[in-house]
Amino acid sequence: MKKLVFIILSLTFCGYVCAQSIAKGQIFEDSNKNGKKDKNEKGVADVAVSNGREVILTDKDGYYELPVGDDNIIFVIKPSGYNIPLDENNLPKSYYIHKPKGSPANLKFKGIPPTGPLPQSIDFALIPADEKDNFKAFIFGDPQPYNMDELDYFARGIIAEASKEQNISFGISLGDLVGDALDLHQPYKKAMKEMGMPWYNVMGNHDMNYDTTIDTDSDESFQVHFGPNNYAFNYGQAHFIILDDIIYPDPRDDKSYWAGFRPDQLEFIANYLKTVRKDELIVLAMHIPLFDETGNEDFRTEDRHKLFELLRYYPNVLVLSAHTHFQMHYFHKQADGWKGNKPLHEYNVGTTSGDWYSGEMNESGIPVSTMRDGTPKGYAFLNISGNKYTIDYKVAGKPRDYQIEIFNPKVVAKDKKTSAQIVANFFMGCENDKVEYRVDNGEWKEMIHTKGVIPSYTNTLFKWDYADKPKIERRPSNAVLSTHLWTAGIPTKLDEGNHVIEVRATDMFGNLFTQTSNYRIE
Repeated sequence: MKKLVFIILSLTFCGYVCAQSIAKGQIFEDSNKNGKKDKNEKGVADVAVSNGREVILTDKDGYYELPVGDDNIIFVIKPSGYNIPLDENNLPKSYYIHKPKGSPANLKFKGIPPTGPLPQSIDFALIPADEKDNFKAFIFGDPQPYNMDELDYFARGIIAEASKEQNISFGISLGDLVGDALDLHQPYKKAMKEMGMPWYNVMGNHDMNYDTTIDTDSDESFQVHFGPNNYAFNYGQAHFIILDDIIYPDPRDDKSYWAGFRPDQLEFIANYLKTVRKDELIVLAMHIPLFDETGNEDFRTEDRHKLFELLRYYPNVLVLSAHTHFQMHYFHKQADGWKGNKPLHEYNVGTTSGDWYSGEMNESGIPVSTMRDGTPKGYAFLNISGNKYTIDYKVAGKPRDYQIEIFNPKVVAKDKKTSAQIVANFFMGCENDKVEYRVDNGEWKEMIHTKGVIPSYTNTLFKWDYADKPKIERRPSNAVLSTHLWTAGIPTKLDEGNHVIEVRATDMFGNLFTQTSNYRIE
């Protein structure tokens, strides 16, 4: 009898312990939007749920089971045709944090308190939605305020303008939500609430806990405010995969950081891609770009190649990154390790903070903050149509069609040879785009694409370098070579007087933009 009782107690204890290692719950259709599972509300089948590594689909009644350890976030991957309930700051309520012991106690910025044992059921609500295959999303690069003054610049210079846009489905911030002061995450969330739409956030290198010794602890403060830093969601025929691509500490020196992925992240991507049809659009959103900016292996090569292998047989892929505080397009090819049938497009997005809130103040008392490659501060629109996309860039405070800056001398000598040039800075341009110019409605002529420093940006630096007294505003960063610059010689063999320069540019999506300037011949 005692032996039988012991066996029963042992099985009961084993069942209890084993239950604590399995997270289970139901994904249900929240018809009345009260956030609770009511008796008449059904489960939703074939919805992807993940623990950050495994990805499983719910059964016919919406139930799932996933293994968990002592540091897991369980999250539902929003399926097309449904919305995720939002919290008071318009952030998706799509996750449950399971950290029984909580975050490390010695963090400078608050981590996650102990969550205790797993609930018996971790349920997630989905709200039916009339979701279109054609939609538009905001893409913000690096808000990155280091203090409340800079957060105010961001709110007045970006949010106040962008929040007036209509028919936008959601937005994504591509990391560096703040600048190392992680106690600004909460004010940032409150500021972003004014956008009035679901908002997804990427973790950046300035959103990390630097007082940790392992990479999996560097995201503790981020997770308090935003949940998982590796996750996904589906909208229309597009699958968005959000990735933390910062390894800290850098295993090469145990000091700084390195761009790359842990094995569990690559497993998550691989497992999620198993649920994605080959003909659908995949959008990867990360902070540090995949391309090698400096030639010093900024992104761990083996991780980039592993990612490329996972994506190899998906023909419709777009990569979104930020971090650099300039703007460019990069097309990964065989030399980069990409083996797809066509180059992989990466759009390195211009930042909402521009050049870190530097430069002179505009008429609203906000730093102009032009980026060091000559891209004006602004934000992007991602336009999705089925499994295709286009991208637009909006310069903050300027008309929507302001896409080209022309630099040219104000006056040249008649009939004299000159090395002066017409310089066109096409903010969204890349080397394969066609940029032309003409003078006084004459014949259109092609301009030459080159990499160089934007003259107007260099001229701005001289205001600090040649000033007799120190300027209050922060000096902009030194210029870098721009990838979206075109040049042409300036005609001098024309009549004396004023002449009109017109530049037109056609981008990779077939959009045509024009801009004019003037000069004088004497």
